[in-house]
Amino acid sequence: MEEGRVRRRIRVYDRRSENEQQVTGKLLETSGLDFNGFLQLLHRKFAICLHETFVLVTTDRTVLDFDKFEKLQDDSTLHLLQREDQALAVATEEPITFKPHYNTLIRSGMYEYYASAGQKSLPYALAELIDNSISATAKNTGVRMIEIRMMFDETLGKPAVIVLDNGCGMTSKQLNNWAVYRLSKFSRENSTFGSKQDGYVRPDSVPRSLNSDISYFGVGGKQAAFYIGDSTRMITKPVGSPDVHELVLSKEDFERKEKNKEDIYSGTIINRKVGDASHVTKDDECFLHSLIAEESGKESFTAVIIMGILPEHIKFLKDDFAVWTRQLAHTYHYYIHGVNGKNMSSSSTYSDHLSNIDIQITLREKPPRCPRAMNLREVENDMQTLYINAATDTFEFKAYAEQNSGMVEGIIRYHPFLYDKETYPEDPDAAQASLDDDNDDNESRVLHQARRKRPIFNCFWNGRLIPYTTVSEFDWCSQSKGAKELAECYSRVSGVLFTDDRFMVSTNKLTFMELELILKNKDTIFTRIVNGQKQRGNIQKEFTQWLKNCHEKWDKQVKFMGYMETITRTDVPVKRDQYPWATFSSIEWDGNIYKTGQLVKSQKTLPILYGSVVRFLLYGKHDGNVFATGGLVEVALEPKAFHDKIKTIAISKIDKSATDEAILKNIDKDFARLPEILKVGWPEGNPWPQNAVCMAGTPFGPLKIEILNKKGESLSKMPAVGQGAGKKLIIELKVVQHSPKGDQEIVSFVGQHSPKWGFWFKKIETLTDLGKYTLSLNTMLFENNATVFGGKKLPSYKLNFTISEGSAETFVIGAVSPSLYVGVPFNIPLLLKDGYDHSVMCPPDLKPVLTCSGLDLSYDRVDRSGTTITIIGVKARGKLLNYQQSKTYELRVTMPGLKKDTQTITISLLPGNPHALHVTPDDNPITVQNGNPVMFNVEIHDEAGNITANPKQIVRCQVQGFPLVATDCSTTGAGQLVTKPINLKMIKGEPQNLKVNFEMPSQKKMAVVVRELKVVPSTRVSRMELCSEDDENLMLRNNEKIEWLAGGLLENLFYKLYDEAGREVPPTAPIASKIKVNWTGDVNLKDLLQGKLPDVQVPTQVQEARFYQVSYQDQSVSFNIVPRPDEPTRLKATLLQSTLKLGEILPGHINLELVDQYDNATKTLTSTCKNHMTVEAEGLDKSAVVFRWQESSSSVLVTGVRFQSGTPGHREMCFTYKSYVERIIVKVVAGIPAQLKLVSGPEKPLQVLNDQGITTPFLVQLCDEWGNPTTDQRVVVELKSSPLSLKVTTAVTSQPVNAEGTASFTVNRLSGPKGYYQLVFKGSLNQKPIPGPSVNLTVIPDPTKPVSLSVEYDNNAKLPAGGILPVFSVTVVSDEGGPITTFKPAAVSMFLWKGVPSGKTPPQTAIELKCSKPMENERNDCFHFRDKEIPEHVGKHTIQFFLRINKTNVLYSNQIAIHVVANQPVKLAPDSQPPTPVVSYSEVIANRTLVENMTLRIMDSYGNLAGQDLDGKVVVSIKNSSEEGNKSLPLFESKTNSFTMNLVEGKAHITRLAIMENSPGENGSTYVLLFNPEVSMVPTSLAPFELPFRFFNDAENQRKMSELSRKKDELTNALAKYSEIFSTCSKLLHLLTSHHLVASNKEADLRNELNRRNVEIAQTIPDIDRLLHQKKMEASSLLHTPRRVCSLRDHFYGQQDVLGMVGHLAFVQDDDAARVISWHIRGDMDCVITKTTTAAMKIFDDTHGSQQVMALDSVYVTPGNRPMPHIRNGRVLFNPTGNPVFARDLLIFPRDQESCNIAFKSILADTILIDDLNSGTNYRKEVVQNKMQCPTILTRQGDRISARGKFGGAQNKAPMNITTVFGAPLPQHYYTLEEHIDLISQHRLALEKRDVTAKTRDDHLKSMKSPEMLQNHQEMEEKKKQLEEIERQLVSTPVRPVKRGLENAGEPSRIIAKRAKQRLI
Repeated sequence: MEEGRVRRRIRVYDRRSENEQQVTGKLLETSGLDFNGFLQLLHRKFAICLHETFVLVTTDRTVLDFDKFEKLQDDSTLHLLQREDQALAVATEEPITFKPHYNTLIRSGMYEYYASAGQKSLPYALAELIDNSISATAKNTGVRMIEIRMMFDETLGKPAVIVLDNGCGMTSKQLNNWAVYRLSKFSRENSTFGSKQDGYVRPDSVPRSLNSDISYFGVGGKQAAFYIGDSTRMITKPVGSPDVHELVLSKEDFERKEKNKEDIYSGTIINRKVGDASHVTKDDECFLHSLIAEESGKESFTAVIIMGILPEHIKFLKDDFAVWTRQLAHTYHYYIHGVNGKNMSSSSTYSDHLSNIDIQITLREKPPRCPRAMNLREVENDMQTLYINAATDTFEFKAYAEQNSGMVEGIIRYHPFLYDKETYPEDPDAAQASLDDDNDDNESRVLHQARRKRPIFNCFWNGRLIPYTTVSEFDWCSQSKGAKELAECYSRVSGVLFTDDRFMVSTNKLTFMELELILKNKDTIFTRIVNGQKQRGNIQKEFTQWLKNCHEKWDKQVKFMGYMETITRTDVPVKRDQYPWATFSSIEWDGNIYKTGQLVKSQKTLPILYGSVVRFLLYGKHDGNVFATGGLVEVALEPKAFHDKIKTIAISKIDKSATDEAILKNIDKDFARLPEILKVGWPEGNPWPQNAVCMAGTPFGPLKIEILNKKGESLSKMPAVGQGAGKKLIIELKVVQHSPKGDQEIVSFVGQHSPKWGFWFKKIETLTDLGKYTLSLNTMLFENNATVFGGKKLPSYKLNFTISEGSAETFVIGAVSPSLYVGVPFNIPLLLKDGYDHSVMCPPDLKPVLTCSGLDLSYDRVDRSGTTITIIGVKARGKLLNYQQSKTYELRVTMPGLKKDTQTITISLLPGNPHALHVTPDDNPITVQNGNPVMFNVEIHDEAGNITANPKQIVRCQVQGFPLVATDCSTTGAGQLVTKPINLKMIKGEPQNLKVNFEMPSQKKMAVVVRELKVVPSTRVSRMELCSEDDENLMLRNNEKIEWLAGGLLENLFYKLYDEAGREVPPTAPIASKIKVNWTGDVNLKDLLQGKLPDVQVPTQVQEARFYQVSYQDQSVSFNIVPRPDEPTRLKATLLQSTLKLGEILPGHINLELVDQYDNATKTLTSTCKNHMTVEAEGLDKSAVVFRWQESSSSVLVTGVRFQSGTPGHREMCFTYKSYVERIIVKVVAGIPAQLKLVSGPEKPLQVLNDQGITTPFLVQLCDEWGNPTTDQRVVVELKSSPLSLKVTTAVTSQPVNAEGTASFTVNRLSGPKGYYQLVFKGSLNQKPIPGPSVNLTVIPDPTKPVSLSVEYDNNAKLPAGGILPVFSVTVVSDEGGPITTFKPAAVSMFLWKGVPSGKTPPQTAIELKCSKPMENERNDCFHFRDKEIPEHVGKHTIQFFLRINKTNVLYSNQIAIHVVANQPVKLAPDSQPPTPVVSYSEVIANRTLVENMTLRIMDSYGNLAGQDLDGKVVVSIKNSSEEGNKSLPLFESKTNSFTMNLVEGKAHITRLAIMENSPGENGSTYVLLFNPEVSMVPTSLAPFELPFRFFNDAENQRKMSELSRKKDELTNALAKYSEIFSTCSKLLHLLTSHHLVASNKEADLRNELNRRNVEIAQTIPDIDRLLHQKKMEASSLLHTPRRVCSLRDHFYGQQDVLGMVGHLAFVQDDDAARVISWHIRGDMDCVITKTTTAAMKIFDDTHGSQQVMALDSVYVTPGNRPMPHIRNGRVLFNPTGNPVFARDLLIFPRDQESCNIAFKSILADTILIDDLNSGTNYRKEVVQNKMQCPTILTRQGDRISARGKFGGAQNKAPMNITTVFGAPLPQHYYTLEEHIDLISQHRLALEKRDVTAKTRDDHLKSMKSPEMLQNHQEMEEKKKQLEEIERQLVSTPVRPVKRGLENAGEPSRIIAKRAKQRLI
């Protein structure tokens, strides 16, 4: 076949003959033929004669012509007939394909019947087939018959379900369309040629949307059929066609085709004549014969036969026939019964909207089972029928949804409560919930028994039910938003919503997609419909009123009366049901009234209850009489003694037939059986009488107790109530002791009844404590220990008695001092006790006996007092072992005659008082050598000879002729005395005697101790001499100086020692060991024993004399040795400084001299020696070297040493003199600083955004003139800009170099106008400049930096006080000059304050105003402040705007001065409010003065002067006060009650205004002084000024009232100030609370958002900071992770209207894609994109045309996104391989996405990126074959296929490594982290603000409760009381009721009084 020709084959059936001979169709190849050629082919193939007439028709009977032939598709089927209406004698087969529509791929699997919410979905699958039938019969004029036949009779074939209708049928094309899955009616072409029928037309609107347009999606029929069975046969005959079309789809056929690898979505439509069943050959399909036989006579029909029914479906259809037919009746209720539904009570059988649809269902089973039939019209228990017939009233409405222009009709029905039940219908299919009769709470909460939790609305779509979508309620019909008194009525409504197809449903019509969401949208409008007309009004009010009417008209309820209170019932187990419960005192029920206290009897309870009504309960908040469906009653059971409980039962359980007599009779008969008294018995005798007194320890009891009733019967339990046993009784025994501290229970027993012993209590033997007691016996209930039952106290018994002490049996030793002293008397107290430790009186015959081992004891006497015996004056004596520790003794006291007569105490005995001194040694005399001290030991003894230690025990020792010495023996009782050395002048060696005395000054009575001292001569060394063994005459004198050769040795020195008498003392080992020399530590002891000293080594260095010493104890001899030099051995050079700088002379000099072997200067050089000395060194400038003779030191000085070249380092200098040579090393360092060098810095050229910094520091090195780095830290390096208009901000602008000679400068910020600048580095040393480098840079403006706030407003606008300010438009201006729109409105504020502009920031008193919300058609590049109020006070005000850039930076606008003028004049008022005048008609003018020196002015409503340009008059008059009626009026001095005064320039001044003498008026009355302005030039009349005053007829009263009025005014003003303070505090508290709530909510929202995003939530600010730091570190790590970057340097980004270079405008994620796209547009990668041509031309001019640019305002690209070439009109032309995408879609734009999109659309156009070259070539081929242009194709492997189809070669292959490539974007996790950081930062601010607002609020609360505020409150209350008292006095002040008229104005006051008296008579 030729290339480009489309293959077309047509199958033709020759059906010209009318016999039934089977002829197969012929498949004809018609490729390249037109219609004439096709006809010629037909003549040949079918042997048609030339003159024979025939027609060619399609299977849907469309006659073929030339045009229609061209439209035939491949594999079409045609019939060759004699005429157009000829019937087909034999069936033909038409191949079709029914590949799923592409929607299958998009939306398949969304809805399935298997997801049916746990319900049986089979009825809804049948409903899908019924939907198709309803749509097919929509245009029927007669009855629309739909039959569902269940063929379950196995004798007729396999089970089948048949859905049959008499609708319009389907053509073969329509049948083909039906087979295509998801081919909706909107996409179908219903004929072979599209021009025959129009497309889908939406039906007209009809009531309830019953438009039959419910076959919709092209899904439900197939889905339902294959859900029911596994095979579907479609048989259909269209209107006007003689042919029947038949199609079979089966699971078996699909599986076979899949197995044989055939086209699954292909099949055959059988086109046959009516009634032809010849093709039905299978036995299991024999029932089809009868079905096909029914075709005759039918104009049109469709039958759906489903076979292979699943067994579970057959079982359900058989067993639950009534269930699924009821569900279908509910689904199509309104199609079956019409728009009003089935109303069985209506007398009318027909209506205008009655439907003509009959849905007949039959189920045929194998005989003998009878067939079942049901017409859905006959179903009476579907839910809609139940709802309609249970309703008493309806509420109709419509909802208009703005989102989809859809309309919803709705109806709500009311089901009333009738007496004792709800009429809301139950769902027959729902399980009936059993109600617990004992759960009485539900009776008062009936809303759970009506609708329960079921939603209100069922939802119908185009008239049929959507079963799984319900709408619970709307806000206007919600109980939560409705009237609380109608709460239970909301549960008595049901409803229906009717929608059209504008509201989407699922493809299986089980659920709505968004119905509830749309209807609950705030834009949805609800309107009530009454008699078909819309009602204007509030839908919620209309509904509430309707519901109220229904409640009052239809509900039959209980009336609750006498509201008492609302309570919480803790006995209700469910907490939410515990509150609120309203309580009532009575009810009216069924004509009977029940009240509190009324006796009632229950019914239907076990047991039957008798009791009185406590109260009635009703759930809910009620405060008056109310009707309810039921409630509860609290019944106090009677008799209370039996029950003692209140039972709550339902009101319905009250027995209305019971009488009071019958109830009382049942109650009274039980009282006689109750316990009455206790009988106490003493089984062992010895009963204790009342108030008995017994000794401690006397036994009590035992006791036997009996409980008796009134009949004398003994009881052990309460009488039984009902069928249960009576409550068990117990007896409690308690013994209580009464004491001053209160009663104390000491014995408590509970006795239970024993059949043998009864109630028995054992003997009590523990009553030993003294005092009064009470025995109590109480009868109690065993179960709760209650002593009162039913309001009656159970029997009890009490016995009072007293316990007293017994006789003396023992004693106790009282407190004795723990420390006793020898010989010091002390007392011993003894306390007598009985057997229970009670104190008793002392018998007179007791005498104590004291004994103690080791001590001698005695006492003086014995004292007796009450219960105590005291032994007086006890003394103890004995010897102690240690003066520091006491000794413990056991002291025994015996009291003969007692039962326990002996007690022992432990005492500690210490030494007694000082008595004598004891001194040792005892020798007398005591011998001591002269010069030695003497030591004595002393002890202080008590009278028993024990050493004793006491305070002030000072012992003194006095040696004759020597100083006194003393020792303190206070601590130890002993001490040592050491005298000073006894130095006496011995005469002839004879000893001398001295006296020594010892005494204690504190003990005058103690005897003095005397000792004698004998002093003898001493033998110690007293002199030392040094001599030489070599020279006997050499004797070294003390301090002698000796000269000796340096380094020599002084040998053979000896020492000699002499005593005091001059005798030589021979050396001994002790003496030798004490010989000390200072020149060596190495001493030979043997030599010292011989008297020989160590040799002296003379120092090697010539220096001053050296000191030497020999010593023995305090004797010594010293001498000095002076060393002298030896002969010279070398030349020595000495440098004062070994380091010098290049070019400089060595500081100081070099000293040359001859030295000996020890470097001692020999001073042997002469002045001529310098001429023979030379020096050599590398780089040494010899011309400057000078040798100079130094006479004083006999040495040569070398000066002028300088090095002129070379590098720094060490240099050797060699000095020569005769044979002497000396070498020295000097260090040469860099020279003096001469220049600065830049060693490191940022890359160049350098471009910096204004106000940004340079991250890379500049490192400057200090160098000398030869370029060597130097390190002089005195050099200061300074960084400056040139020109100076560039401001440079660094950490330091100047700094000294560091130890390495470098200085580092980091530029933090550069600020200046756009332009070119230099950074200049200069140094200085001692104010001398050092040149340095300069760095060129370009400053470009920062478009994101705000630099100013531009404010626009109408500055000519007049600003009246209290008005509205003009709109202020504030623009944030960037450094670039353009507006910045990135700031949020919350960042901009407006400050307003009174006063003129001052400073740069607003004062603290300024008011902050927030930005207004933007309006439509308003500029979005600025912030607007509108509707802001003008201050109420005139004068100068200032406005300033504020922008918060970030946490630390803010920006203020210029301050704007505004002048507020007065508003419209509205009133006349004084400058200040005068006090209330009080006047009388006295002759004294002061008492008659109303006002004085008052100025009235015209003011606006805010008190501003507003009438300076107005003139007029003021009419002054007097009128009665409003509350005092018509009275005679006082007159002014002019004897008139009014006068006029001038009003000039808006003001009128009143010097004095007074009433006339003897003015008329009523005494004690209040009048009003009225100042009424009359001004003609004001638009509205001005309000007058009114001043009340009091009038009296006597001066004294007037004076009192005036004083009271003055105090009243003062108190009123003071109270106003207090009220203002408290009001301000309250408002501020409300504001702070609001701020705290807002901050808390903000914090909670942010916390919830963090939680939603699974971000860790920190609770404290430090934890948040830690988390932020962690997140920022992680983000920083990602940011600095190496990734692909564009290597181009963009020097133009940041300039105005410049986007930047192409290579920097986008990122590409994939490496291969980035490489090939970058290579493809490599010529454009460095192109600069600008927004405007002006910006592009500027770059062009600045670069002299060397930079390529592109301006976007000169570029046009097609708007929108064109689809890929393989997609046309939304359809995929072919399935491409290789994942083709537009290359520009892979670009990620980090900024200005819209502009970048335009730029890359222009650069890349429609370039496509695909995986590989094969995919690319195939894609291009497919596109071209579809007759479309193919754009350039790039491959990820680097290949390129040009738009002309060219590929291959180096020019079409991207290299692997290219220099310029798009960068890679940051990983997505980085942006996630940035979002988290932003959220966490916001949360931190919110948390901080929450805490601050909470603290501020708490502080304010504390201040409100502070003592000052409390005092203010107290003062305010006091002033209120004072004011009330004054007002009372003002009102109650007695006045004489005298009225005066004008006729007696001139009479004196006494006549007035007389006339008044006559009137009174």
